[in-house]
Amino acid sequence: MFGPDSHFDELLNDPRWALAIVRATVLEAAHPQVGAALLDSSTFVAHPWRRLQNTFLSLRRMFGADDDVRQREAARLNRLHARLNGTDARDRPYDALDPATRAWVVATLFESTVTMFRLSGQPLEQRAMERLYAEFQAFLGALGDEAGQLPATLPEFWQYYDRVVEEELENTEAMRIILYKLFDHLPAPPLLNGLPTLWALGRAVGGPVMGAITVASLPEPFRRRAGLPELPGAQTLMQSAYLTVGLARFLPDGWIRAENIADLLALTPDSDDPRARTVRALHDRMKRAGAFLRLVTPFGAEPEPGPESTAPGAIRRDAEEFFREVLDQTGDGYVDWPDLAAMARELSTRLDLDEPEETRLYNAYADWWRELQSALDTDGDGRVSAQEYAAATPSLAGPALIRVAEVLFDATDRNGDQRIDADEYRALFRTAFRRDTAGAGTGGAYTRSAFVKDFLSFMSGRQRSTPYDPLLAQA
Repeated sequence: MFGPDSHFDELLNDPRWALAIVRATVLEAAHPQVGAALLDSSTFVAHPWRRLQNTFLSLRRMFGADDDVRQREAARLNRLHARLNGTDARDRPYDALDPATRAWVVATLFESTVTMFRLSGQPLEQRAMERLYAEFQAFLGALGDEAGQLPATLPEFWQYYDRVVEEELENTEAMRIILYKLFDHLPAPPLLNGLPTLWALGRAVGGPVMGAITVASLPEPFRRRAGLPELPGAQTLMQSAYLTVGLARFLPDGWIRAENIADLLALTPDSDDPRARTVRALHDRMKRAGAFLRLVTPFGAEPEPGPESTAPGAIRRDAEEFFREVLDQTGDGYVDWPDLAAMARELSTRLDLDEPEETRLYNAYADWWRELQSALDTDGDGRVSAQEYAAATPSLAGPALIRVAEVLFDATDRNGDQRIDADEYRALFRTAFRRDTAGAGTGGAYTRSAFVKDFLSFMSGRQRSTPYDPLLAQA
């Protein structure tokens, strides 16, 4: 069911599956419980590319051949879901650990995959469909959910799927954000940062097309009940898109690898990855093209970088930008506990922390939130606005934030010698923090005090930072 001989391993590198995942995400968001959790705690609006990269990493771990990696990832996902609960706008409770809700998430992935093959003119044979369904059932089982949350047989599954679509799905706010805001306002991936004109031009065309394709692919009973508009010719456009993207599977093996594409999208021009030299050269050419496009299109001029700070290699960002890019992780215009929990979740994922270390990090962020709420929430509404933040930014660097930095340092300092060498630092954030630690501290090591100072400078001094921007600021 897992590993290189599974159907999933083939799907992971099938470019059509990107369309299927977008469709599945919309169907997930239309479920009231999933939609409420996404709206309250997810970073998919402010950081969609990071969310995509994390989803890819999680699926790779869950469907890989290594049982130990799969069990570790399942435990991490269960801890993450255990922290996602609350009530929606209609005071209905939601819980990300609810077995029926988790079953629906897996169901949308399976059904969207089957739909992908059908729309591409390659409908799955019965035996292949049954094997694929068994793999997704095994995926749910690997998370520890009891058998029976997904129907045992395919005929029963289609009855279950039709019933949920007809009776439980809603035109939720989370679904509307994906369809009508995210596609039209999708931020550039790190690879294309600094090229706003070209990105805006591509998004102006691609956003509406992606939205039209996704809406046209949704189940017709739900489209009709939710009042989702379908543009004339959208069905033809949708089928053409699946057929065209599907042609990429005829390219030689290795030309399209999902892992390589995900890494490339996350690559920044200022990283020390060897591929970054090519990216920098490409950026220079694209900037010249962007300058020409600005003469003939209505897109705005490229923003000028902020003034340089006194720290080597660092650039100051203004308070509004820092609030939007770093603190407001969920993109709702305020900072509250879900935003800081998202930071803890991102760091825990990249660090691959064990349960005790992860809990310690969450507790440190919870203490920091209580400090921020006490110092900055002047109107007592339980959240911090951009105006409240700008009025009291020095309060960010309290004792709790220092404890957050201490937890990160301890997780990095694997041998406990109170210093982080270059190998430990690279292992800490994998490809996220491509930082050269040579010269940091004495002997090329990164001392505890230097690490804490650097982290506090980023989190409270509003410094752009080569190591921390890719993790917490970039989309």
